[in-house]
Amino acid sequence: MPENSKSDIGEFKISLERRSEIEKEIKSIPDLKKTVEGSLTENISEFIETIFGGAIFLDASDIHIETEESQVKIRLRTDGVLQDAATISRKLYESILSRIKLVSGIKLNIIDRPQDGRFSVLLEEKDGKESIEIRVSTLPSEHGESVVLRVLNPKSLIDLNALGLREDLLTIFKKEIKKPNGMIMVTGPTGSGKTTTLYAFLKTIQSAEIKIITIEDPIEYHLEGISQTQVRPDKGYDFASGLQSIMRQDPDVILVGEIRDSKTCQIALQAALTGHLVFSTLHTNDATGTVARLMVLGADLANIGPAINLAIAQRLVRNVCDNCKELKTISPLVLEKIKKDLRGMPKEVKFPKLTKDSKIPQAKGCKHCNFTGFRGRIGIFEVILMDDEMEKFLLKNPSSGAFREEAIKKGMVTMYQDGLIKVLEGTTTLEEVERVTGGENK
Repeated sequence: MPENSKSDIGEFKISLERRSEIEKEIKSIPDLKKTVEGSLTENISEFIETIFGGAIFLDASDIHIETEESQVKIRLRTDGVLQDAATISRKLYESILSRIKLVSGIKLNIIDRPQDGRFSVLLEEKDGKESIEIRVSTLPSEHGESVVLRVLNPKSLIDLNALGLREDLLTIFKKEIKKPNGMIMVTGPTGSGKTTTLYAFLKTIQSAEIKIITIEDPIEYHLEGISQTQVRPDKGYDFASGLQSIMRQDPDVILVGEIRDSKTCQIALQAALTGHLVFSTLHTNDATGTVARLMVLGADLANIGPAINLAIAQRLVRNVCDNCKELKTISPLVLEKIKKDLRGMPKEVKFPKLTKDSKIPQAKGCKHCNFTGFRGRIGIFEVILMDDEMEKFLLKNPSSGAFREEAIKKGMVTMYQDGLIKVLEGTTTLEEVERVTGGENK
């Protein structure tokens, strides 16, 4: 991977006039498809401006350029779902690929192995410029190189209040992230919003009175007032060695992008036990899987309970489009199922009362939401608060199932239940929650 610094990465500029044109022309993915496929321009720069500008204005998280035998597809990922945006010729693809490689610091003559790079799209504004970083990944495939461009729009960074937390969870989070020590783990698969949650934590606690240092792979967003470092394995700077170095910098708060190995796990736990607040992520299916995963990485069970303050699992569900959604009365069968799944909720968890007249949203689709029925995403969460009782229970070395049962007894609301509450509040659909969670109150 090219080890470019933020200051020397390539830039692709979009003028104020061109920006205004793109914003006016492209209000949906069908608009982008029509503009791109209807263009006869030989100007590669103008074509790329349309793709990048359109993706940014449509809030796409990724641009996929996929080669086929006789043509090339461009797809955008919006709200976690890929949609076809355009089909272009192989000749045009070759020109676009060369330009992307050139601006992102990728070697043009290497086509038989993966490469990574990055560049910035500079959007001119009346009073300055808006910089959006693009991370590039190329991969050899049967019919040519496949390209994925990750759009890291700073506008994606949100505050704690915008994560979609229930009031009871928001209260817990605000309290726990202000503690002087301990570990807060955020778990979930790739693309479940873990980094967004961690950055929201940092934005909330950031002040001139505390020193915050991060070690990430890669640095996804740049935060002012925070020391951010990126792992460089080829130069011996990985998570473990980086974390050791960070500890010598007298930090109050440490963010470790991901705990992947035994050494990083041990150092992070010791940091949490010795007066530091540590934020990190793990790849597990649910909150209770945090303990099992840490043990696989060599953590001592006696250290896990005292070190962890919160274990959080999350997923992202799509918000139903307010412009076209329909509210329909819940069928008697579904009503009984929801009642059963939400039975025994802790009293501090508030949600709309369920009656035979209760209504839930249905997705339709309109131009405003790219005809998907959804616009934007919100988190669904489950959280284990590691208090003295949970610590003692953990020392018995329970199975994951027993640990989960105990967490639910102690008041943990599952991700599926949190999703159901958002359905009753009119935020998302039952089908969307079932798609993301598997549809079971596990």
